Amino acid sequence: MIVEFSIVPIGKGESLSGFVAECIKIVKESGVKYQLTPMCTILEGEYDEVMEVIKKCHMKIMSMCDRALTSIKIDDRKGRKDAMTEKVKSVKEKIE
Repeated sequence: MIVEFSIVPIGKGESLSGFVAECIKIVKESGVKYQLTPMCTILEGEYDEVMEVIKKCHMKIMSMCDRALTSIKIDDRKGRKDAMTEKVKSVKEKIE
């Protein structure tokens, strides 16, 4: 399963890099495969595993502000392993 998530603290100004850094520390500590992008973080793993990471990130951000908007997208495909790498590889093969 691939999960894309972002957490936006409301009312904390324009720069979010400090908040993102706090979440990435949690993600790294979890050992879950991840990719940081300019707009979100992508996790790959089992449902309970990735949701626990997102929960910890959400709770961390909520400890730093009074309101946050957390967005989650899930791509769940049975029998697919290493989906983050394989999806990108498939597209690159088609454009080369």
